[in-house]
Amino acid sequence: MSESTTILIAEDQRMMRSALATLLELEPDLTVVGSVERGDEVVAAAARLQPEIVLLDIELPGASGLDVIEPLLAAAPGSRVVVVTTFGRPGYLARALAAGASGFLVKDDPVEQLAGAIRRVRGGERVVDPTLAAEALGTRESPLTAREAEVLRASTAGATIHDIAEQLFLSTSTVRNYLSNAIGKLGARNRLEALTIARDRGWL
Repeated sequence: MSESTTILIAEDQRMMRSALATLLELEPDLTVVGSVERGDEVVAAAARLQPEIVLLDIELPGASGLDVIEPLLAAAPGSRVVVVTTFGRPGYLARALAAGASGFLVKDDPVEQLAGAIRRVRGGERVVDPTLAAEALGTRESPLTAREAEVLRASTAGATIHDIAEQLFLSTSTVRNYLSNAIGKLGARNRLEALTIARDRGWL
């Protein structure tokens, strides 16, 4: 094990990015070797720097932090990913761990806890915010059928009923039925709210 753990920070808020770097650099065994502000810059930076730890936000411009975990680990196989986010949701936790993240923490945690988590992850442990872990364990199984989930997933980015029907090779009436069922099962007011609920709970 080298004397200092190398860290890449992926965070879009300049003040947060700078504060994280400054505070982590105060730790004698941690070294920040780079930072990026966009999700679509993460993989290239990880490939170039080969950091031992990547601190990764979720809501990044260009690409979601969740979507870059797998290609990041492929480009820098010696790296371990610790997600540090404002959005402490069980669904995000499930997706991050499934993609290969070794840690998932929320930004409310003190920096000392983050430094400790980095050391534990580098040592081979998996570190998850305990409150979020408890919430994830208490999340029930999805009430959606595979088709309802598929239709709901396809309704992102302002897709119309016609768009969804064409994409999934269904009739518009069938799409409406699936969306109506999904909205009802999730207790939502509309499909956007249903989509948000399903994503937050890790059902999509």
